Amino acid sequence: MYDLLVVGAGPYGLSVAAHAAAAGLTLRVFGRPMASWRDNMPGGMFLKSEPWASNLSDPEGRLRLDAYCATRGVTARHGEPIPVEMFAEYGLWFARHAVPAVDERTVTRIAARPGGFEAVTADGETVRARTVALAVGVMPFVEIPAALRGLSPALVSHSSHHGDLDRFRGRDVTVIGGGQAALETAALLAEQGSWVRVLARADRLCWNDVPPAWERPWWQSVRTPHSGLGCGWRNWFYAERPGLYRLLPEPTRARIAATALGPAGAWWVRDRVQGSVEVRLDHEVTAARAVSGGVRLEMAGAESFETEHVIAATGFRATRDRLTLLSGDLRGSLATVPDGSPAVGRDFESSHPGLFLAGLVTAAGFGPAMRFVYGAAFTAGTLVRGVRRRLHTGVPVGAIPAPAPDRLGAAQTVGH
Repeated sequence: MYDLLVVGAGPYGLSVAAHAAAAGLTLRVFGRPMASWRDNMPGGMFLKSEPWASNLSDPEGRLRLDAYCATRGVTARHGEPIPVEMFAEYGLWFARHAVPAVDERTVTRIAARPGGFEAVTADGETVRARTVALAVGVMPFVEIPAALRGLSPALVSHSSHHGDLDRFRGRDVTVIGGGQAALETAALLAEQGSWVRVLARADRLCWNDVPPAWERPWWQSVRTPHSGLGCGWRNWFYAERPGLYRLLPEPTRARIAATALGPAGAWWVRDRVQGSVEVRLDHEVTAARAVSGGVRLEMAGAESFETEHVIAATGFRATRDRLTLLSGDLRGSLATVPDGSPAVGRDFESSHPGLFLAGLVTAAGFGPAMRFVYGAAFTAGTLVRGVRRRLHTGVPVGAIPAPAPDRLGAAQTVGH
C-alpha cells in the first residue's frame, strides 16, 4: 500500500508529486502529464499569467519556467507572454526531473476502503493507498449554459474542447463569453479566416492593463505591488496569503469568488479583437435549437440569428457532484460549501480523512489563486504537510462516515 496516490498530472498534480517525493513518501502518480495544456488549447494561444508567476513547484525552487526556457535558448521576460505550447513542454520537463515515473493510465474510480483508498485504472488494475490527492484540473467542471446543453456536440462545444480550430476555417462561428478564453479564441478564429462574433452578457468588455515594469520607483511598488495575480494589494493578498484568505468569513469569500478577477482579456489580445471581431454586448442566449446548417440562437431583447457552430467560453463550475471518478458513497460523504464545491480544511483535506483536493475545486476555500498555476506552490507544500500529518495520526479504518449536510460553512468543518 502506497502512502499517497496522486490523481492528475497537470501543474497541481505534478507539484504535489514533487513535494511528496522529496518528503520521502511512497507514491504513485496517474495521468497524462499536462494533458489539458497539450490537448485542449489551440496552437497560437499564450499564457495570460506572467512567466515568473507560472512556475510549477519543487521544494528547492530550481525547476522554474525561466530555467526551462534557458535550456531552449529563450529568455522568459516580465511583460512578454509565453506560448502555451512552451508551457506544456516545460511541464513535461518538470515531470522528468522532479517526479517519479508518471503512469499515464486513467483512473476511473476511487473508493474508500479500510485503512485508506482503492483506485481502479481504465484497464482494471487496482491500486491501494493510505491517502489520495485529487488534482483533476478543470476538465471535469466544464460549464455550458443551460440553453445550449441539449444540442449536439457537432453544433455546440466548450472552448476547452479544442486542441485546434482548423475545422472552423471559412465557417460562421459564435463565441459566447467575455473573458480571455472567449476573446483569444475569437481572435484565433478570425485570423484563420472564420466568420466570428462574440456574444457577451456584460455591457462592456474588460481588458487587463499592460503590466508596469518589474523595476520601478519604490513608491509605485508600495502603492501597487506586483503579485502572481496582477498588481495591487487585493491581488497580492489573494496570491500570497491563501492560508489567511481561508479564515475570512464565508459570505466574504463567496462575494470575492463571484467578483474578484472577473472576465477580462489580456492586453496583448485587445488589438487582435478590436476591429477584427464583431462583439455584441448585452446579449444573453435564452434558447437555442438545431436548424438546417447550424443553430438558431434566441436572445433576450435582441433579434435571433443563425450560426453554424457555437463555442461556449463560459468557464468551469467545480462542484462535488462533478467528481464522478469518486464512488457514489465517497462523493456523497463529502461536506460542501454554499457554491457546491467540497469543503477543505487548512491542509486541503476534505471532510473524508485522507482525501485531499487540489486546484480549481479548492478556490472557494483558498481563493482566486487556486484558479491559476500560481496557486500550485502554496497547495503542494501545504497539502504534503497535511498528508504527512494524516499518515502520522493514521487514517480511520472502517466504514465511510455518514453523509454530511449539503451545505457546510468553513467554520463548521469538523476536524479542521
